[in-house]
Amino acid sequence: MRTRAVIQRLLIGVALVVVGLVAGSVVSNAGAAQQATADDGATVVGQTMVAPRTLDLTIESPALGRTAKARLLLPPDWDARPNTRWPVLYLLHGCCDDYTSWTRQTDVAALTAGTDVLVVMPEAGPDGYYSNWLSGPAWETFHTVELRQLLERGYRAGQRRAIAGLSMGGLGAFDYSARHPGMFQAAASYSGALDTLLSQEAITNVTSIVTSNGHDPDALWGDPVNQRLVWAAHNPADLAFALRGTKLFIASGNGQPGPLDPPGTGFNQSEALHGAETSALIDRLRWLHIPATLDMYGPGTHTWPYWQRELHTSFPMLMSAIGVTPVT
Repeated sequence: MRTRAVIQRLLIGVALVVVGLVAGSVVSNAGAAQQATADDGATVVGQTMVAPRTLDLTIESPALGRTAKARLLLPPDWDARPNTRWPVLYLLHGCCDDYTSWTRQTDVAALTAGTDVLVVMPEAGPDGYYSNWLSGPAWETFHTVELRQLLERGYRAGQRRAIAGLSMGGLGAFDYSARHPGMFQAAASYSGALDTLLSQEAITNVTSIVTSNGHDPDALWGDPVNQRLVWAAHNPADLAFALRGTKLFIASGNGQPGPLDPPGTGFNQSEALHGAETSALIDRLRWLHIPATLDMYGPGTHTWPYWQRELHTSFPMLMSAIGVTPVT
């Protein structure tokens, strides 16, 4: 009995050592990262490895006045190449979702499993619209300054960046590319809100989303009539001229049920609206003679199966723009 007890204690001790070594590698690898600080004092106050390669960060953000989350998919060679700076792919979520949506709803972890890119999926609020609100959170500052600096100073992010997003995140991807020329080498929009001033329906879509989340719609960009210039300053269609030099991928459906929808699916007005907004931006780009890769695929709804498909379609172009050879 004493021998068995000794063996059990030894086995427990070995197990604890192994767990400690594994956890220690994660903590030591990113421990220094927790000491990184952005220029305005933003800092990582917590991190959790939630799945293989999947690291969740908790960031104390002066721009937001609270903590916020970001999920990273680490490159497959992260541990083997500790001195490498990695090209970055930002994936932006849509309205009423969060930083977990891309890994929850798509196979992005498998898609990038053989590709040396750092994938960053930040929180943006259910209705943040990737903007510094007139009265409220400064999401643009959080993403393009605080998070970027923390990634560069603590998580070996490089200077080559691509960005992609769906719906509200499509607006974010194109807004950030236009408002920060040269920050992103490529941008992709999947069913994006790319012309929020196209029609009263487009305007109402924004204000109703903000209202439904318990916020004052005028706190975002102000009144769409009296402060139209503020709206235009965050509207991809009005900022299209500033997208010159960025490699662009644009995709959307038309709201009719398509091949990835289950039987009995009806017409989807949300996708019809986003398809119309997308078409308006495409017309503007053509008028400006700015090239873009297009996949206006017709029948399709405002749902994840189409966005996963378009992520796969655009992935080689996004990777090529930041000097990465994708392995899929």
